Amino acid sequence: MPAWLSLAISCFAFGVSVITAWLTFFRKGRLAMTQPTTVFLGPDGPMFDLGKNKVYLRTLLYSTAKRGHVLESLYLTLHRNDSKQNFNVWVYGEKGDLQRGSGLFVPQEGVTFNHHFLLPEDGANFAFLQGAYTLSVFARLVGQWVSTELVTIRLSISESQAQSLSQPRTGIYFDYSPDQQSYHAHLQHRPRVDPEQAKLLQMFRDKGVEL
Repeated sequence: MPAWLSLAISCFAFGVSVITAWLTFFRKGRLAMTQPTTVFLGPDGPMFDLGKNKVYLRTLLYSTAKRGHVLESLYLTLHRNDSKQNFNVWVYGEKGDLQRGSGLFVPQEGVTFNHHFLLPEDGANFAFLQGAYTLSVFARLVGQWVSTELVTIRLSISESQAQSLSQPRTGIYFDYSPDQQSYHAHLQHRPRVDPEQAKLLQMFRDKGVEL
């Protein structure tokens, strides 16, 4: 084999190794979020009975790099006309296994969770009134001082929906339609139940039984 051909093959192999190492170990990539399939605005608690309003969504967090990302915290901002509210208490997990967000490793394959964004305990409640809303989710990665915006969603609450939301234990769900690339709203009201009955219902839900 000619010397120049051996040199060319060696250089090519070295170049492939360098590219592979960069893609695997050195490329930072970015943290990303899929379009949430469901967004909920309404009162917190399994029976909508804990008073303060929250924002809930379900989505996949993933990394565009092989090395993944260490997520320090998530928070959400909600704009309505000239009003802005931060929901900076982050809780995530599945039914019966929710935990306060305090760090999460996000691999390239991604992780899917329910994400609950609550108001601070010492803050005032935020009423979901009529108007156009802009919902933005921000992430703070370990070692970064500036938050990264992951997704922005535009929602709308009509006058009749706002009137219904002013009633106790009533929330509004927005389900994403991929073909129309928009969210469709529907209200949900949960009547007050006896505390013992509520515990029994929650026990069944924790076991994965929907009633």
